[in-house]
Amino acid sequence: MNDSLRPDGKDADEPMLYGADYNPEQWPEPVWDDDVRLMREANVTTVSLGIFSWSRIQPAPDVWDFTWLDTVIGKLHAAGIGINLATATASPPPWVSVQHPDVLATDENGATYWHGSRQHYSPASPTYRRLAAELVRRLAERYAQHPAIVMWHVNNEYGCHLPAEYSSSAQKAFRDWLIRRYHSVEGLNEAWGTAFWSQRYGDWDQVMPPLKAPYSRNPAQLLDYQRFMSDMWLECYRAEYDIIRAAGATQPISTNMMGAFKPGNYADWAPYIDVITDDCYPDPGDPERPRNTAFQRDLVRSLKRGQPWLLMEQATDAVNWRPANLSKQPGQLAAETAQSVGRGADGIFYFQWRQSRAGSEKFHSAMLPHAGTRTRTWQEASTLGADLAALPELPPPGDDARVALVFDWENWWAIENPDHPTVLDYLALIREWYGALYRRGVSVDVVPPEKVDSRYRLAVAPFLYLLRDSGGPALTTFVEGGGVLLTGPFSDIVDGCDRFREGGYLTRLGPVLGVGLEDFRPLPPPARAHGADRAGEQVLDDDPVSPGAPAALAGFNGGEGVFGATYVAEALWADDADVLATFTTGPSKGRPALTRREHGQGQAWYIATMPDAAGLDAVTSRLLEASGVAGLDLPAGVEIARRAGIVTVINHGAEPATVTLEGTDLRTGTAFGTRELAPQQFAFVRTS
Repeated sequence: MNDSLRPDGKDADEPMLYGADYNPEQWPEPVWDDDVRLMREANVTTVSLGIFSWSRIQPAPDVWDFTWLDTVIGKLHAAGIGINLATATASPPPWVSVQHPDVLATDENGATYWHGSRQHYSPASPTYRRLAAELVRRLAERYAQHPAIVMWHVNNEYGCHLPAEYSSSAQKAFRDWLIRRYHSVEGLNEAWGTAFWSQRYGDWDQVMPPLKAPYSRNPAQLLDYQRFMSDMWLECYRAEYDIIRAAGATQPISTNMMGAFKPGNYADWAPYIDVITDDCYPDPGDPERPRNTAFQRDLVRSLKRGQPWLLMEQATDAVNWRPANLSKQPGQLAAETAQSVGRGADGIFYFQWRQSRAGSEKFHSAMLPHAGTRTRTWQEASTLGADLAALPELPPPGDDARVALVFDWENWWAIENPDHPTVLDYLALIREWYGALYRRGVSVDVVPPEKVDSRYRLAVAPFLYLLRDSGGPALTTFVEGGGVLLTGPFSDIVDGCDRFREGGYLTRLGPVLGVGLEDFRPLPPPARAHGADRAGEQVLDDDPVSPGAPAALAGFNGGEGVFGATYVAEALWADDADVLATFTTGPSKGRPALTRREHGQGQAWYIATMPDAAGLDAVTSRLLEASGVAGLDLPAGVEIARRAGIVTVINHGAEPATVTLEGTDLRTGTAFGTRELAPQQFAFVRTS
């Protein structure tokens, strides 16, 4: 890697990368000089170039045109603007579909996805991979040594619009993937439990993806197909990565992720990506927007703990793809940007530089809107660029979070497959637990169970339905070494193939927890539609004998009130654990609801339900106390984020809020002290 660049593509003395996707092919050449002039005015340091340029670079099979790209790169370089050069493989041109229909993806019914949009290709298609490789090779050989290129941008948002496809190429690749995983048909039959419903396979040619079927499909097959598709996108990325490196490129290489994007197992992808880049488009109308975006930023930061990441896409104002595309409030863009910086970002980018005048995204906001430089959007984006440029160089994010929130993609896939005791929105429930920590200003890493280690004091691992053979020992070792673990409900139920282990439930963690699980005792669905984020506020009717009486947790030790329970009220046996709370109503009335057991040098807690908002806060307070992690009493709407010795404080609320911090305001050089922050106001405070 170039010694003058940090892993995120920044020069050692450059405080912050700032820019946008730049699509000059959408505009006539005379506009390009105006673009470069305005970029300098807006304090743009870097642009992502060529993301959807395949048809311009290669307009026909044997026709290549780099002249326009040479011109654009030259203009940007002369203006001192760095380039994150894309491989342009995200959207093959129409001639590819017409001449090579085998590149096209199909749905589970066998219907073809055609060109006219984007991401219509099969990532498993050998023809697509061959054509993409030739494009990437020519780009890399031409520009690998160009001084303007500071990063490489592989493809774009893998799987965003096509999370799964079922073409003949995918079918063959899936069989090959299964052969590598299970080695024999008998190994596959055992893993998938194909004795059920006469699904036993006698030959690999009989094995298909989970195509359209009359009823429930094999859950292990569904799980493996999600693994397979995630691996296909990663294979495409790695192939392009290798071509770029073979051409002699030393710049960092990345692909833009999308936070908690279900189809892509980013925890598996992260080791192959030089710097994590993320796209984040929070809904201005979401009442939990600050919490949800903070969760996403902590998730992507945790993929490479201790290293900076880049916010590769966000909107300057409204997007174009929601039912109601709300505008951001004045100051909200800067506040959201501060949240990213405070949680480890070393670069801020937008989609896109100049608002498109045609196409599906012509109503999507940009740094330079249709209405020009008199707009609030332009003024806020330009001012923000100047403010970021004025910041001193910030330290890396650090690796000092002492709380781990367990979030696992394979578990997400398995827990949301059909035919379970109740329907669970895994992401929404994890965000609820995250929120209880977020509201206290607690630094949190978001990691899979295998990444929970001795650096943490507290690990929260609810709804860990699928627990791999490697996950159980990691959590056990954590507790034995002095950590405090909370797990449950619906945790440690199946192995990595979505099968019950011999011995029933809690076979890996039960001895540590000191509890046994008899039954799940589901509660009637919450009143809100499935998928809502605010599960703790949902009203439910769970008592089959007395309709209208909610299940509830008893107060802890009789002193903290009674709290509502949602989703399940599991029937537990407290074999070797202290009972801290019991159910007072509902199907498990009188049974343990919250338990704790001393194990080794640590503690293992189990909660048999998803508590309501008040119960969640009460449980979290007890866990922080037990683990010795300090929380804060923050005003409503105020967020605290820590980045090594820098604290970012943001008021996301609708009213002014008073905050006290000991330290120096980085932007003014004055002591912060006690200060009133207006709505959307923020500060970076050096505390050490």
